[in-house]
Amino acid sequence: MMQQIFFVHPTAVIDEGAIIGKGTNIWHFSHLMKGCRIGNNCNIGQNVFIASTVVLGNHVKVQNNVSLYDGVICQDDVFLGPSCVFTNIINPRSAVSKRNEFKQTLVKKGATIGANATILCGITIDQFAFIGAGAVVTKDVAAYAVVTGSPAKQTGWMSEHGNKLVFNKEGVALCSSTGEKYLLKDDIVQKL
Repeated sequence: MMQQIFFVHPTAVIDEGAIIGKGTNIWHFSHLMKGCRIGNNCNIGQNVFIASTVVLGNHVKVQNNVSLYDGVICQDDVFLGPSCVFTNIINPRSAVSKRNEFKQTLVKKGATIGANATILCGITIDQFAFIGAGAVVTKDVAAYAVVTGSPAKQTGWMSEHGNKLVFNKEGVALCSSTGEKYLLKDDIVQKL
């Protein structure tokens, strides 16, 4: 008897040709289309839709009721909160086919997207950025930035561990959990 390398709940629909990594769990009523690529040790919550060209890295957590449409790419360690929304076209019309106009959205390593946030297509959310619950993201988000509101505006900075970063006069901040140092220079944060 061959051991299954990932878990699929009996109510989930996995189209032939979907690629799923080891240790991944796919829960109730989710649908993964042919051609999508899911990394190792991911968790795909209840009622999630993943389109054909979507790519998820390793250790990605997709909470309940998230739809990932063509063009969405999430790197390793991304967190997608409940009911967050991704778009893939700027100006949809029901009577006009625009499949050749889908835009790519890139969510880089370690980024978090809060519950009910809306991410417009064609943007990049940089590494370890934090999108607040209900935010409407209309433009690129910098690494380690916290954005909130509609439209989303930057309201602060966050460490890789998920703690607020407070920078001193020299532009240095410490993560309160790990003690790791971060440098803010010319509106760019990097871990030292």
